[in-house]
Amino acid sequence: MAANLSALLGWMPLEWLAAPNSKPSAARARRPNLELPEAALNGSTPLTWWAAGSYGGELRRQLLSWRKQAKYEQRLDLLDPLLEAALPQLARALEDHLLRLHRPGKGGLLVPIPSWKRHANPLPGHLAQRLGASLGWRQSALLKRSRPVLGQHHLGRQQRWSNQADGFCCQEPPQQRLGPRPPILLIDDILTTGATLCAAAACLEQKGWRVLGAACLARTPARGAAAGVRGR
Repeated sequence: MAANLSALLGWMPLEWLAAPNSKPSAARARRPNLELPEAALNGSTPLTWWAAGSYGGELRRQLLSWRKQAKYEQRLDLLDPLLEAALPQLARALEDHLLRLHRPGKGGLLVPIPSWKRHANPLPGHLAQRLGASLGWRQSALLKRSRPVLGQHHLGRQQRWSNQADGFCCQEPPQQRLGPRPPILLIDDILTTGATLCAAAACLEQKGWRVLGAACLARTPARGAAAGVRGR
């Protein structure tokens, strides 16, 4: 019996014995090299914003690849390697800037940009959750879509602004606390013209909220001179 077992094992590939469960899972996927700048990008036009990097190269490829695989079906596990590579610089930049503007120990609110589609893009909400854990700020769904809007991908600059105008409504938090309201940081995946974020900020400010700016994974490079954009 022992001889038969030894003969059988001799014919089996060694990798079956050495690594029977060697298939990598999504959670163990290797962190991509996004070729991000050492410090997060930030600018002041058309509102104050921070981004992990420019929407191009490997970062753009990774985001497009995730959209193709997940198709916005809540496959957030596929995002983890991307966020682990992109968030450290962004979180550090936000800590440096926001803590100077806001009193330490008094957290603000991270408000993700909502979608009107049934299968909404989960990336802004997931990004807000991860940043909230780093900054100690709470996530809040203060914004809702007031009407359907067109997809922005093939729209020009002016069309994007018209498309997003009055596209949001603000819902009050379930518990209104006494004292001043906490400041808000908007969260989105990609910043291009700023039409979506500015429409969201205008809606919140009309209701008395203070919007400090927006944070996103990527900033689409402006054509020509990148006015108002600087490192860190």
